[in-house]
Amino acid sequence: TAKALPRMIDAKKIPLSLYIHLPWCTQKCPYCDFNSHEGFSDSYQEPYVTALLSDLESQLHGAAGRPLKTIFIGGGTPSLFTGQSIDRLLSGIAKLVPISQTAEITMESNPGSAAAGRFRDYRGAGVTRLSIGVQSFDDAALRQLGRIHTGKEARRALEWADKAGFSRWNIDLMHGLPGQNSARANADICEAIEFSAGHISRYQLTIERNTQFWSAPPPLPDESTLAHIEKAGEESLFEAGFSQYEVSAFCRPGNESRHNLNYWTFGDYVGIGAGAHGKLTYPDGSIMRTQRTRSPMDYLNHARSNPFDAPATKAIAVSDLPGEFAMNALRLRSGVAIDCFAERTGLPEQVLKQRAEKALESGWLADWESGRFVTTPLGYPFLDSVLATLV
Repeated sequence: TAKALPRMIDAKKIPLSLYIHLPWCTQKCPYCDFNSHEGFSDSYQEPYVTALLSDLESQLHGAAGRPLKTIFIGGGTPSLFTGQSIDRLLSGIAKLVPISQTAEITMESNPGSAAAGRFRDYRGAGVTRLSIGVQSFDDAALRQLGRIHTGKEARRALEWADKAGFSRWNIDLMHGLPGQNSARANADICEAIEFSAGHISRYQLTIERNTQFWSAPPPLPDESTLAHIEKAGEESLFEAGFSQYEVSAFCRPGNESRHNLNYWTFGDYVGIGAGAHGKLTYPDGSIMRTQRTRSPMDYLNHARSNPFDAPATKAIAVSDLPGEFAMNALRLRSGVAIDCFAERTGLPEQVLKQRAEKALESGWLADWESGRFVTTPLGYPFLDSVLATLV
């Protein structure tokens, strides 16, 4: 069994990223189940950046001297923070851990908090890529989603990103919105293509627990309408030169999100900030999940009184590694090289092949001899069912 096998991992060969969580937003959206909180104050900026740097310092042993290949600043709404705060944050990180000269540094922004001057400041601080939460260009849809911006403000934010000197940005879109039909959903896609820098993320609205929509769900499109929305949107993206490289991500060649690719290929990442998660591989072969307290005020209050200890950790059981690896790798349309499994888990590829036996026999995975751990055209549309045989 996997538990009985010796495991050798060279942790220094596993790429390392950094995820930074800025948990505040102006207004909680009714569909959002992320760790985001209203009640932001400018007075939080300086102590929170100080707390983030203390948090990172407490986890440097897990970095094992590896340079950061990517950094992602997510939220919440990170663009509530000033360019000066982001500059202090990135400068402080660079003093604690090496950052690759070619690092991709992404920051999320919502059009409702966007400002031309701030975009220029973020670019000057070292941010190389924006991820802009447009969700829709339709004002009626935006109101139903509880967004604080309009379609006009979304277009303006994308123009500002270009004028600020960014050459890479992602547009986040949602579909399957209340009352939405295929024509309205495709209008969003076409506008996104027009304003795109080569990357569009596309998510179907789902109703999650602990959200306003869970308590009072809006009327959503039926399955037939959703199927038409999916097909029409994909056709428009393909015609514009985009390909689907991940379940919810489309891009033109060379515009993939490098940070997300590190997640899907089972790379490592340090997580700092309230509620941040991480995954780190240690030289002894253990692979640990980390998590900080979710409450922003608890996080801040702790940092004010004490330096951070290492975050709460939980080891990934060796027997769970094939399933964890598959849940990430198979999100990618091209999958990963099979030898990536041994490099990232320390287990021989035969362990993964045994777990994948049913999916291989069913024609859902490519032949093992191809050297790729990847779904076939038959398997990819039914990824959840394929993964159920592997986990």
